[in-house]
Amino acid sequence: MIDCNNLAQLVMDRCDELGKISQSDDCLDRRYLTKEHKQANGLVGGWMQEAGMHTWQDAAGNLWGRWEAADPQAPRFIMGSHLDTVPNGGQYDGMLGVITPVTLIGAMQKAGIRLPFHLDVVGFGDEEGTRFSSTLLGSRALTGQWPESWADLTDSDGISLSQSLKDFGSDYANIPNAAISTDNLLGYLELHIEQGPVLESLDLPVGVVSAIAGAKRFEFNVTGMAGHAGTVPMNLRQDALCASSEMILAIEKVAQQHGIVATVGRIQNRPNGVNVISGNTGFSLDIRSEFDDKRDVALDEILQQLDAIATRRNVRIERKATHAANAVHCDEKLQSKLRSAIEAQSMAVHTLFSGAGHDAMAIADICPVAMLFMRCDKGISHHPAEAIDTPDVAVTLAVLNHTLQNLA
Repeated sequence: MIDCNNLAQLVMDRCDELGKISQSDDCLDRRYLTKEHKQANGLVGGWMQEAGMHTWQDAAGNLWGRWEAADPQAPRFIMGSHLDTVPNGGQYDGMLGVITPVTLIGAMQKAGIRLPFHLDVVGFGDEEGTRFSSTLLGSRALTGQWPESWADLTDSDGISLSQSLKDFGSDYANIPNAAISTDNLLGYLELHIEQGPVLESLDLPVGVVSAIAGAKRFEFNVTGMAGHAGTVPMNLRQDALCASSEMILAIEKVAQQHGIVATVGRIQNRPNGVNVISGNTGFSLDIRSEFDDKRDVALDEILQQLDAIATRRNVRIERKATHAANAVHCDEKLQSKLRSAIEAQSMAVHTLFSGAGHDAMAIADICPVAMLFMRCDKGISHHPAEAIDTPDVAVTLAVLNHTLQNLA
């Protein structure tokens, strides 16, 4: 019998301890291939060994722990998440998905529970992409999707990814060795805080993820004509900022009509003078949905409306695509296992999609994937105010315990 309540407190304590490893004294900031990354791997690796796991670090700096099955030829199942953070981040995003299964394995080991498969837990070195501006570096290494050009990626100090790997004790030439075999690979399960308010609004501790939204991003540039604020009549203006404002509201309206999410998160305006008509405005667009076709239909309508606004207002609009990722749908069988485990705790099951990206998106290229979301306070994430409740961790442990013991 596993006491999930006491175990939950241990998870919380470990999150607190890991959350102290930061390159900044003022906030939590832990980045890929830094000494703090190495320190985090050492701390979590110690917990893995305490749980009776065999540990190693792959060529990309990902931390691994294996709880071995009795049969050396048994299949493997993987759980995990990331150990890096955004600058000024919280201590549960990513970390919870590594610490929780490791802590559970320790309790299962003590209870004499055995599983008919090897259970591997991976702590990815980079998911956020903070240091080298390219996300999912850790999980993409497992799938063999590191292009040679990434060797020349540089951080804000001009240090290349290749050099950083060397300083970390690895070698870019060895990155292909991090790719894992898909033979006998049962699947991948990632626990993560929701990073949104849905579960909290429903008063539910956990939820089953149906899909991870596919996203497209663009940069728009609107060019009009700068002029004097007092001398150019309103009907003769080519105001880039006013045109952009109308475009942004059109984006919001189309997104609402199509049931997708679209965000304009960044605006630059020039010349940006208090008494000058705007001559040039740039803005970003991030558009997402769990269904790629639904997102793309909305995107087509948005682009048509933006062009129409530009024509009517006599301004020029240019766009550049900066990112594209297809949606990833979670495995139905694994979702069913998670739902059964939640029902076994006498709790309502809620299924929701993830609007944020996760390591599971990369791993889906090589095996079935699933995700379990856990409620977080006010849906806050990527912020020091990120918070979770110990009773919710206890429920999560119970759900994962039931899932693993009924997975085969």
